[in-house]
Amino acid sequence: MSVIRVMGTETEYGIHAPSDPLANSTVLSSQIINAYASTVRGGMGNLAGTKWDYTDEEPLHDARGWSVSRENADPSQLTDQPPVLDAEQIAMAGGRPPSSEFYSEDAGSGGVLMNMVLSNGARLYVDHAHPEYSSPEVTSPRDGVLWDKAGDVVVLHALRRIARMPGFAPVNVYKNNTDNKSVSYGAHENYLMPRSVPFGNIVTGLIPFFVSRQVICGSGRVGLGAMGKHGGYQISQRADFFEAEVGLETTIRRPIVNTRDEPHAVAEKYRRLHVIIGDANLSEISTYLRLGTTALVLSMIEHGEAPRIELQEPVQSLQAISHDPSLQQKVALKDGSMVTGLDLQEMYLEAAREHSAKHGQDHGQTADVLNRWGALLDTLRREPMDAAAQVDWVAKLKLLQAYRDRDSLEWSDARLGLIDLQYADVRPEKGLYHRLAARGKMERLFTDEQIAAAVTEPPHDTRAYFRGKCIERFPAEVVGASWDSVIFDLPSRRKLQRIPTREPLRGTRELTGPLFDQAASAEEFISALLGPESGPDVAR
Repeated sequence: MSVIRVMGTETEYGIHAPSDPLANSTVLSSQIINAYASTVRGGMGNLAGTKWDYTDEEPLHDARGWSVSRENADPSQLTDQPPVLDAEQIAMAGGRPPSSEFYSEDAGSGGVLMNMVLSNGARLYVDHAHPEYSSPEVTSPRDGVLWDKAGDVVVLHALRRIARMPGFAPVNVYKNNTDNKSVSYGAHENYLMPRSVPFGNIVTGLIPFFVSRQVICGSGRVGLGAMGKHGGYQISQRADFFEAEVGLETTIRRPIVNTRDEPHAVAEKYRRLHVIIGDANLSEISTYLRLGTTALVLSMIEHGEAPRIELQEPVQSLQAISHDPSLQQKVALKDGSMVTGLDLQEMYLEAAREHSAKHGQDHGQTADVLNRWGALLDTLRREPMDAAAQVDWVAKLKLLQAYRDRDSLEWSDARLGLIDLQYADVRPEKGLYHRLAARGKMERLFTDEQIAAAVTEPPHDTRAYFRGKCIERFPAEVVGASWDSVIFDLPSRRKLQRIPTREPLRGTRELTGPLFDQAASAEEFISALLGPESGPDVAR
């Protein structure tokens, strides 16, 4: 029984140029990537611009045993194609020509960078007209929080850079999930699992858990419905945008359980469970429990010991639970009983405790997640507002209710929507979450200094260490990278050298650190790694 497994997060940030509300969001997002690349080149110790390698991307494989044809796929599903800006969009980017110092000379067409791999092993790129940060692979919920928070600092560096550049309109970036104009953007999670676990078991074990998980890690939202037109406050930012129980899509017909079968690892051994139903969290405790409790449920599923719960209407239940911050809303199970979201979470908690007692625990974080999970559910059942220091949706509701009480505001008042948005602002001097944290009103797991270190330093116990250190040490020779490979271009070798990294728990500091320490150049490093001949896999 353990929370320890390979995992990671993906965050699509909301972006807005206050002085140009009609600005092209893809252009604005590209500015974030190029601004961060410029920041790295200008003062953080290494070059920027390592491109993403799309060779092994397979977004149309379905875990249920088939693949969708490219002709029948929604364009948003074709994530194996690099995003591009046309010439007109490039020319309009911030009013600056592509040859500006803001852009990278070797970034590709027009000098505009749309993808980059960072020295901490993460990926920063434009996805569906949003800047997205995909964290490096980690092995625990705590590390998941740390490198997720590092992404907030990355985009903060970028927007600070944009604000200093003459001719560029300042942009604001928000860690939220909807513009309240029918558009939702994701906060995804990824978990490595054995491929031997039947996918049907994963679905049945996860749906009731995901439907109710929002009560411990929702981000909260003013407005009901996809357009947010109906007055009220709800627990989850994403709940109203889900339409199906199971499916391959991520931006249309959103499913509670996503079936994308793209392991980014040895496919015969592993599957990557791609979770799209979470909210983007600013609270470190919310992120910690979002990752930790899910890891525990996956452990139960892998052992065949997950609770056997069936909801009558999962999608409707998801939204009904979200729409009731009093946590009293009941939903129907197929056996005819009625339960609340808290009831469902307590069923999973009790099963996890029994599972832990039966199999034991192999890491201290496992006990910590179980204890925090139980304590939080007890608090939410007793008085939800007492959880404000741990849970985003409660912290936000407490702020909003204070404004409502002071000014006699209805939930439909536009001022409350602005407060909702300001909670998610990544700028410490503007974001309401950050103001609460600075006053000690949000529980923290990490210091600002620890998060700042994770911006440039990769995790030590996954292949992200190898990827990040290659980019840090040999930026001129690394011409591409992905989750499962790093590509070198060396003058002494006739072909590009692709170094496969298909085992997520190899490439660690323990295994490769001495090679980095001893190599004075990329040539020495590759020779020590592969020998004098070309490696086992060659990129053409």
